Amino acid sequence: MGRESGVDMWVLQSPQLRVEVLTLGATIRSVWSRGKDGQTKDVVLGFDDLEGYLSDKRYQGAVVGRVANRIARGRFVVEGKEYKLDINNGPNALHGGLQGFNKAVWLATEIEGGVQLSLTSPDGDQGYPGEVQVSVSYTLQGETLTAEYQARSTKTTPINLTNHAYFNLAGQGETDIYDHQVSINAQSYLPVDDTSIPTGEIRGVEGTPFDLRMPVLIGPRLKEVPGPGFDHNFCLSSPRDAWTERHAARVCHPASGRVLEVSTSQPGMQFYTANYLDGSMTGKGGSRYGKHSSFCLETQNWPDAVNQVSFPDSLLRAGEVYHHITRYTFTTA
Repeated sequence: MGRESGVDMWVLQSPQLRVEVLTLGATIRSVWSRGKDGQTKDVVLGFDDLEGYLSDKRYQGAVVGRVANRIARGRFVVEGKEYKLDINNGPNALHGGLQGFNKAVWLATEIEGGVQLSLTSPDGDQGYPGEVQVSVSYTLQGETLTAEYQARSTKTTPINLTNHAYFNLAGQGETDIYDHQVSINAQSYLPVDDTSIPTGEIRGVEGTPFDLRMPVLIGPRLKEVPGPGFDHNFCLSSPRDAWTERHAARVCHPASGRVLEVSTSQPGMQFYTANYLDGSMTGKGGSRYGKHSSFCLETQNWPDAVNQVSFPDSLLRAGEVYHHITRYTFTTA
């Protein structure tokens, strides 16, 4: 992935982890982490070559924006004006549009412990108002990879940035995640309509398949979830006390002992079990990535927040700074 392509790869290294980051899409390309047997494996799905990322429609490892997740019917009103976005997911807009932040080449600069990637999104980009200056910093300290997001806009615009890495703690290329255990620190989740837009209800997880407050094995639990799998926002905080950093999730793969813990200052997290990977993509080392081959923990504001007044505010106003942090800690149990 040489400089002739205009895309660079940065390597962050600590005694515990090796992380590869691409300037295309500010993508987390690989995380190499050790199991309890001392074996190091890459636990992030992706591609061997740049072409894979350029043609990828599933946001492998990328930062998605301006607005992660779905906006109902690709429409919203800000300050009395209606904005229309590209429809790229059923009747809705998804993950920033047809040429979202995941397809942009970011400018990289070295910072203490890692790399900062920045981008200017022009006024009107993909239909969104205001010129937005965005940066994502990835820093590695010991066993923790930190992603820190910042943005400023010249006009009021919705913004919701996340990273869309697909993880398999047994190693990328393994068939499924049925033998992983997950726990998510959420009292409630957002039910969705048949186009995956939240209905507006904030439903308690108690007594539902979405109660992941104690560790559950993913395989059996997937059989209880309606539809093809998990693709839901878990509410990490109430709309009132959003934006303080808290423990969000823990996933453990007992056979290898690998554990991923996520904390974030975002008020929500989309737990997604790769329901729409279908084996048509050839990933690293010739792997075919199929349904349920991985999971995503997309820390985020709640989906469609720009259209749902009871959800945490998703608008960035001129002169304000959008700022949040997500930490991924890889250990063994």
